Amino acid sequence: MLKVLIASCKGGCGKTTLATHLAAHYAVEGRNTVLVDCDRLASSRHWCERRAGLASAVLPIDGTRRNWRERIPDGTDRLIIDTPAGTSAEDVDGLLDEVDALLIPVLPSPFDLEACRPFVEEIAGLNRIKRGKVAAGVVANRLRPWTHASQLALEEMQRFALPVVGQLRDTQGYVVATGLGKSLFDYHAESVRSHQDDWKPLLKWLRKSGS
Repeated sequence: MLKVLIASCKGGCGKTTLATHLAAHYAVEGRNTVLVDCDRLASSRHWCERRAGLASAVLPIDGTRRNWRERIPDGTDRLIIDTPAGTSAEDVDGLLDEVDALLIPVLPSPFDLEACRPFVEEIAGLNRIKRGKVAAGVVANRLRPWTHASQLALEEMQRFALPVVGQLRDTQGYVVATGLGKSLFDYHAESVRSHQDDWKPLLKWLRKSGS
């Protein structure tokens, strides 16, 4: 089972979009996928509920309950854990025994870069990360690579204490799809294909993390 934790100290950075799209990708592939939602707002769980009628449904689990680990069914192939805004390095450390990989989405704005750099440094210093027991990386999210600002932001992220393992461009398609309980991976139109391609390096990195 590949187990992926998604966390950030900053709200609004796209954690839930990243979590739901990863879950959808694996479910569309035919993997038995579970999404653990540790946020009391339950956005990921609501997305799973809207998706329940699809052949590629994702099982939601309430991660705010202490017994959530016991509720993961046998035969689960992929486990995605979505954490709430304001998650601390200490919170992350408490979950690292459960996972193979950690993803930290970061937006290309000065405020997000300033807020996330110390968090990434703290994460890089955690014992299981330092020892290579859990792979960890930054996902540059909502990039607009045609802009100078995004290019500079990406350069700054690449100087963080953890590697940039994914680069996802901004598109309203994410908002529309998640609102329907879907993802870009549920569509085959030419307009979404290039955005699906953005995920390939990240998915390849995750495959290596789980091997």
